[in-house]
Amino acid sequence: MTNKRLATTEFGDVVTTSAAKQIAESVRAAILEGRLKIDERLPSEDELALRFKVSRPTIREALKRLAAQHLIRSRRGPAGGNFVTSPTPLDAALSLANTTTLMVAVGDISLHDMATARLELESVCCRLACINRTQADLNAMSGEIAQQRSTALTDEEFCAADVRFHRALVNAGGNTVMKFLMHSVVEALQPISNMVIFRVRERQSIVAYHKRILAAVEKRDEAAAQDALADLVEYTQDSYREALNKRTA
Repeated sequence: MTNKRLATTEFGDVVTTSAAKQIAESVRAAILEGRLKIDERLPSEDELALRFKVSRPTIREALKRLAAQHLIRSRRGPAGGNFVTSPTPLDAALSLANTTTLMVAVGDISLHDMATARLELESVCCRLACINRTQADLNAMSGEIAQQRSTALTDEEFCAADVRFHRALVNAGGNTVMKFLMHSVVEALQPISNMVIFRVRERQSIVAYHKRILAAVEKRDEAAAQDALADLVEYTQDSYREALNKRTA
């Protein structure tokens, strides 16, 4: 049965080149502008194909693009179909992190720029953490440090604990927007840099920096926390340069 309101929704015309992409962008615009509401059912594939004057495979490709952006979800059964949805904060953060990782990997974003952005953004998080941290936040950071001190950890496990420590630090700040922004920096930058520097870095040096950050946050000493973070970022950058020099030697 045709949804009358959706059937009359004006998505805008498209041309044949990259039709699936244009259709996805047209539907996306309708969602962002509020012409299509959350949990509302899209017209059927046949209806969309007729509306846009394209084939059903083209419509399916457009729907796949929308699903990849977490803008629609499919439901099976008699009452099924494709429904407008909203990406969760985690979905959005993961999407941003994946995009950032790709841009770093292909050289569109330099690790130097990422390190600079990380220092500036995470410095704000350090300050906020000193103000807003709870005992649970301190316990989370302390727990990751305890794991990092284990010599039994593989490089991958140490890297994961490293990421979790900084995630806990950001979470301690209690700012939703900073959590979202830092997700792309922490989740994208640290695994990439760790892949390069793990042979030259000293694990216990990383642990020592983390302990300094934790101690400062616990004392609510904003300057000390930011200084410790700056020293850690500088150490990471020095290790990165050393690793690259060894590769080219």
